Amino acid sequence: MIPTQPDLRSGPRGEANDAILGIEAVDLEKRFSGAPAVRGFRLSAGVGTLALIGPNGAGKSTAMRMLAGLYLPDAGAAKICGHDVVRRRREAQAHIGYLPEAAGGLGHLSVLDFLTYCGEARGLRGRPLLGAMRRVADRVDLGPALGAQMRTLSKGWRQRAWLAQALLHDPPVLILDEPTDGLDPVQRDHVRALVRAMAKRKTILLSTHVLEEAEEVCERTVILANGTIVADAPTVDLCDARGRLAPAFRRLMGATVAGPPGGP
Repeated sequence: MIPTQPDLRSGPRGEANDAILGIEAVDLEKRFSGAPAVRGFRLSAGVGTLALIGPNGAGKSTAMRMLAGLYLPDAGAAKICGHDVVRRRREAQAHIGYLPEAAGGLGHLSVLDFLTYCGEARGLRGRPLLGAMRRVADRVDLGPALGAQMRTLSKGWRQRAWLAQALLHDPPVLILDEPTDGLDPVQRDHVRALVRAMAKRKTILLSTHVLEEAEEVCERTVILANGTIVADAPTVDLCDARGRLAPAFRRLMGATVAGPPGGP
C-alpha cells in the first residue's frame, strides 16, 4: 500500500510551523495482519525532550520505528528536520540517532569495532571517526569496555554501547527507545543527566516505562494507549501536586488497582 502524504506544514493542533522542526508526524498509521498498531499518530517537536509513555503493546516502538524510517507507514506522513522519512529516507536518517528497544546483534565485534562499523556507515573516516568515538565513549563512560566483544557484555554495558552509536555522528534528532533499560541506578542518573544536557540543542524523543524518568527529564509527555495518543501536554501540566505522572497515567489507562512501573 502506498501511504498517503498529508501536508506537514501545520502542527498537531493546526498551528503554522515556520521553522523546520526536528520531528513532524501527521496521522501515522501502521497495521500488522490487518490489526492497527498505531492510529492517527500526530506530533510536532522542536529542540527539547519529549517522553512517549504507555503500557506494553501501546504502539510506542512501532511509532518510533516509523519516525526512524524502519517501518513504512500504511498511512500518514513524517519528516525529520524537513526530510520526508518515506520519500527521502536516507536524508532523514542522516539526521537521526536511533537507539532500538532491546538492542542486540553484531555480537562478534568488539565495542571498538562496533563503533567503527557504525561510524563508517554514517560516513565518518579517519581522524573525525576516532574523535567521534573518543567523544561518545567519554560521554557514556564506555572506555573500560572498548576491547570487549559485544556478546560478552552485560545488558547495561551493551545498552551503553548502543547508545554511543546513536550519538556518534552528533545528530540533531535522537529517537531513544527505553534508553536506560538495563542500567544500574548510577548509570541511569548519568544517562538522564546526559539527555538533559543534549536537550538544549537537540530534539529528543524517548520512550520509557519509568514514569519518574519522564517527570525528571522531559518537558513534554505524550501518552499512548491502544495505538492512539490520549494525552499530549507539558509534563508539568500532567503531574499532580507532588509532581507525579502516575495519577494521570492511571486515569487515562482506566486502571483502578495497580499503578504502572515508575509510579509512587
